[in-house]
Parts: sequence; C-alpha cells; structure tokens
Amino acid sequence: MAPETTPTRAPFVIEWRDGFKIGIDQVDQEHRQLFTLVRALNLASVDHTVDELLNYVVTHFSNEQALMEKSGYPAFEQHLKLHEEFAAQVAEFLGSDQAWSEDRVQEMRKFLNKWLIGHIMTHDLRFGKWLTSQPVHSSPVVHQAAAPKPGGFFARFFGHK
Repeated sequence: MAPETTPTRAPFVIEWRDGFKIGIDQVDQEHRQLFTLVRALNLASVDHTVDELLNYVVTHFSNEQALMEKSGYPAFEQHLKLHEEFAAQVAEFLGSDQAWSEDRVQEMRKFLNKWLIGHIMTHDLRFGKWLTSQPVHSSPVVHQAAAPKPGGFFARFFGHK
C-alpha cells in the first residue's frame, strides 16, 4: 500500500502588471516593490520578509500620504482612513498566536495581494486620475530618506518612530 501524500498547493502569487499603474511614477515603483515583497513571502523566511514588508508599507504609505497632502488631494483624509484600516487588519492577522505554516503564509499572501489590487485599482487610481487632471500638474515627488521617518497611525501602530 502506497503512503498517502498531501498535495502541495501552488503558492498564491500575483505578479505586477502594467495595468496596475496609476500614472504617478514614484507610487507605481513603490507598488511594484510591494508586489515583489509579497511574492517573496515563504515559510523559510517569513519573519524576515514580514518585517521587511511592514517597513516598506510604512515607507510607501508615508510617501503616498505626503504626496496627497502636498498636492492638496481632496480625499486625503478618507484615503488615510483606508491605510489605517489596513494596518488594523494586518495587526489582527499578525497578532494571532497561530504558528506560521504554509497555509498561513498563503493566507497572508492572498490577503495582501487582494487588498493591494483592490486598493490600487480603486483608491490609488482615483488619486492618480485626480492628480494628472490638475491644471498645473507637476507630479510632486516625495523623496524617500535612507532612514524613513514614517508618520501617521500605521507607523505608530507598528512601533516605528
């Protein structure tokens, strides 16, 4: 009698596509990096990759929020709330006492990909269209410091100063 084998599920991975672009180069580059980090999640390096991902999310949210504020985006406060809701969802997921397993890594990857795509294709795209429709569109760039100084709820929530 042959031993039972558990079929291995293919990892839930969504690759960056140009269709995800919102038309703001810096934001598009940061989004692409987020997809790369989510794709890199695996059981062997999950703790390190999650830390790297969280640090980059803080940097991206801080940069995106600064860009919105600097440009006078009228829906800035609503967008900020979406980032805060995401932070709370991630904190809830990571706050569980559940050990990392292949299934849990896949669940995290799936959640992050779905949230990223939904957020980018709805809310970030709305910002991109608004910014490029402005009469004096200069697409302000927020320069990321080597040691970013993230602000806002997300940074405070995860202990970044």
